[in-house]
Amino acid sequence: MLATGRPCDSHGNFIPRGQLPEPLPDDIDWSPFPDRPSFEWSEVVFEASHLSEGKINQMLRILAAKHVADGRPDYTAIYENYKAILNDIDSISYGPSKWRTFAVRYCGPLGPDSAAWKREVYFVHARDTLAVAKALAASSDFKGKFDVAPFEEFTGPGCRRVSDLMSGRWAYRKADEICEDAALHGSMLTPIILGADKTTVSIATGNQEFHPVYMSLGNIHNDMRRAHRESIVPVAFLAIPKAAHAWENDEDFRIFKKQLYHGSLAKILDPLRPGMSTPHVMRCPDGHFRRAIFELGPFIADYPEQVYLSGVVSGWCPRCLALPDGTFLEGDPRFREHTEALKEAYSMEDLWDAFGLNGDVLPFTNHFPRADIHELLTPDLLHQLIKGTFKDHLVTWVIDYIKATAESEREANRILDDIDRRLGSVPSFPGLRRFPQGRNFKQWTGNDSKALMKVFLPAITGHVPDKMVQCLAAFLDFCYLARRSAHDTYTLQAMRETLDRFHKLRIVFEEAEVRLDGFALPRQHALVHYIRSIQLFGSPNGLCSSITESRHISAVKQPWRDSSKHNPLGQIIRKITRLAKLAAARVEFARRNMLYGDVLTHALLSEGHHAADDKEDEQDERFRQLAEAMASDDEPAEAQVSLSARPAYKCKISDLADVLEQPELLTHIRRFLYRRQHPEDDLNDADLAALPYVWAGSKASVYYSATATFYAPSEQAGPHGMHREIIRSTPLWYGLYPRYDTVLVSTDPNAIGMDGMTVARVRSFFSFTQDDIVHRCALVEWFILDDDVPDDVTGMWVVRPEVHEDGERVTDVIAVESIVRACHLIGKYGTTFLPADFKFYDALDAFRRYYVNWYADYHAHETIL
Repeated sequence: MLATGRPCDSHGNFIPRGQLPEPLPDDIDWSPFPDRPSFEWSEVVFEASHLSEGKINQMLRILAAKHVADGRPDYTAIYENYKAILNDIDSISYGPSKWRTFAVRYCGPLGPDSAAWKREVYFVHARDTLAVAKALAASSDFKGKFDVAPFEEFTGPGCRRVSDLMSGRWAYRKADEICEDAALHGSMLTPIILGADKTTVSIATGNQEFHPVYMSLGNIHNDMRRAHRESIVPVAFLAIPKAAHAWENDEDFRIFKKQLYHGSLAKILDPLRPGMSTPHVMRCPDGHFRRAIFELGPFIADYPEQVYLSGVVSGWCPRCLALPDGTFLEGDPRFREHTEALKEAYSMEDLWDAFGLNGDVLPFTNHFPRADIHELLTPDLLHQLIKGTFKDHLVTWVIDYIKATAESEREANRILDDIDRRLGSVPSFPGLRRFPQGRNFKQWTGNDSKALMKVFLPAITGHVPDKMVQCLAAFLDFCYLARRSAHDTYTLQAMRETLDRFHKLRIVFEEAEVRLDGFALPRQHALVHYIRSIQLFGSPNGLCSSITESRHISAVKQPWRDSSKHNPLGQIIRKITRLAKLAAARVEFARRNMLYGDVLTHALLSEGHHAADDKEDEQDERFRQLAEAMASDDEPAEAQVSLSARPAYKCKISDLADVLEQPELLTHIRRFLYRRQHPEDDLNDADLAALPYVWAGSKASVYYSATATFYAPSEQAGPHGMHREIIRSTPLWYGLYPRYDTVLVSTDPNAIGMDGMTVARVRSFFSFTQDDIVHRCALVEWFILDDDVPDDVTGMWVVRPEVHEDGERVTDVIAVESIVRACHLIGKYGTTFLPADFKFYDALDAFRRYYVNWYADYHAHETIL
């Protein structure tokens, strides 16, 4: 592979290896802002306040009035008015290019009776995509998160690992194709990732729709794209043709809409075309220049958009030639040359009926070298797995089964009500969305469906056949495997096995006469292409439509809300242009180390005044240091659990025992200290007299929470894939009810999964000092495995509270650092109906057995084996 991304100078001449990049300015320069407070004021007012111009001007006058009232009439507010703020923002020299507009119209024959849409002029607004690519590549925000060359990673003999786009086979293959031209050796393959998704901003005010197009670079790591960080840039708003009802299904109008769509995309991307054969010199996040060769890369789209992009008939697969019949399994792949050959050989009718092709559509990719739209369509976790197969298919089918097989409509509703109560009764867990009313709410979002996936399986167990539960479990396992941030040979094999198991088990819905017409479902069929797509493009969690849908909020929906709603598109474009400028300015100021600490601390220190320590900044700094340690090439840092910054209260150990109703607390503490001092000894052989002495009057600091920090790149994580969660142990959560979370405790760091962990419930976090050593502890109740293997229906481990002969739960004191992270338990309901007044905060005391919910989040699914 010769596309090595070798550094060059600004003129494209390769430089010696090891030579430093051309220096960038590093002086303190807040231009066009007078100072840091002015910059941060502009950021807050413009990005976050969402106030009108009049309200902002009023705020500024209030600040000026305060100066007058304090005897400083010559002092002005931070800005004179809102227009002055906008002038400074517009003067920022950083960020993507300005927008341009081009017009498109129908070019066919026109007559006096022609439809109005044929006479309409359609406007497309777009940025210079070459300038956007250069701005993305040059952003120092992506330093260390930007691959300049494709690579192969192996974790063992024959075990390849893929994660980001440049680790996949597609990038490696394209680099080889490019370097067939010896003049391109040493170039940097620069994949152009695109996404398009029509969105509606308001149904109530006239169903206003916008069709944004987004762009990113495939060199940027997936975690940057998931966190946005200005790695997904809106580059165009496509025209949305409308016609009178009489012309909506007109063949000419249907063809024109698709030609307008593809022609617009080709025009938008045209500035990149020269750089697909001749290198374009660009600065990269590390400061070096490189000779970039652009390549159209993966396209993020939901199924309706994929139909438009690929030119297939709705209901067919845009990636393969499988017939959309009752099984709809994988067929021979579609590819550009084959599609073109079919169009030459067959009539329009035969193309439509036999191959699912619309002969009138010429994909925009045909205008660019080496691009094949059939290959470039990526898996869509949100619409294919979460909203599609899970929510729209499996959940609906389960409900249909219950309604069809219950003795009466009333009994069916009784069962569904119990499922809702079960969903509402699950214990709290960090980041888990609760369903107090079950599934009964009108508007489902992607986040709602994701949350339901985490708790649905135990809720239906006992109310539907075991085979149906096993089918959903197989599907959920496939989802959670697909969502991982990295995949290796073993993960992909596990995905094959779970998908095969799902396909074999889903016939239960045919047997139950819920799916009489089979599984001709394009979104469900798409699952058969996931493994191949992961091998090509890396993890799909960096190429999912949830990224573009989330970007709609900042790029379309919120700017629309801030607009006057009259001809809003121009206002939206101005808004997102200014937002991009502010974001680019922040990146540049951070590169120059101008944004250390918060704005007030910075101002005090700059003027030589004392500034109090910021505990939150200190905690964030520790988090960043841990993240950097995890990402280093040295031995990775272990996960950490730390108590909250301040105790809730302090008391004597004897008083704490009374508060917790734990008369043996002092003995537990003494046993804890003995284990610390004699880790190799069997504690059972030590009598009470041999245990270290602890005075009952010693002070203990009691905490209501602890923070677990661990490596979880599949989650919404911080720097280098680090994730933080809060573990609660409080007698009154929000002043309403007790909350005592459950955790995984490490028992054998060398073992895998539940072989090296056990489950405990934290009754109290506390610390005490013994011999000048601070011991940070947790009082816990133990849970033990109910069996040596997971449950054969749900696939989850089952635990039960460990109890003494008198039925009291076994408690112990453990070191906080032995806690791995929080875990989620859900009661094993069986066929029992929950009472209507059951409270979720009683769940961890109410059941004999519990599922260890490894669907609580993606990290749990990777950890609890």
